[in-house]
Amino acid sequence: MRRNPRDLQRYTASERLNHWIVGICFILLALSGLAFFHPAFYPLVQLLGGGPWARILHPYIGVVMFLFFLVMIVRFAALNLIERRDLEWLKNVGKMVDGDDHDMPEQGKYNGGQKLVFWGFVLCMLLLIVSGVVMWRAWWTPPVDMVRLASVVHAAIAVIMLAIFILHVYAAIWTRGTIRAMLYGTVTRAWAKQHHRGWYRKVTGDNS
Repeated sequence: MRRNPRDLQRYTASERLNHWIVGICFILLALSGLAFFHPAFYPLVQLLGGGPWARILHPYIGVVMFLFFLVMIVRFAALNLIERRDLEWLKNVGKMVDGDDHDMPEQGKYNGGQKLVFWGFVLCMLLLIVSGVVMWRAWWTPPVDMVRLASVVHAAIAVIMLAIFILHVYAAIWTRGTIRAMLYGTVTRAWAKQHHRGWYRKVTGDNS
């Protein structure tokens, strides 16, 4: 891809790699989890080498995803703290959905919607790792009732996280230029000024 030297760097190579590792792990976990959830999806276990291997690898992939997501929390938590301008943005989100986003409240590097998605992922990830460890009987033998409760929590939270993931991907595709940022790390100045004016002003010093 031909790059304009005036483009702004939004993500470093390591940040993008971190993001894609978490994303790929989540997709593998979601597909294998669906295979465990209902017989109609069982053929999906072939993605991980068949039923036995899928059951062995699923929790290990979950641990890898959680560890890399912890790195993302360290990197991005401070940037995702909810501010008053984010609440104003959320109140006006209908304009954004209608395609009239030019008069939206000024946002920093992330808008209110992105921040809600981030914290939704954090909460879901914590619940998934805790319930997953309880269910991981290869390493210990918890009470049966605890395993049953953890199984219900794990399945319910996985569905919620899948819904958030689909919303995250849809929003990235819908907002043209977002996918480019995660593939190449850069965005145009026009994109930054339109969608994240506060961040644009900070990195460029342009207060126009």
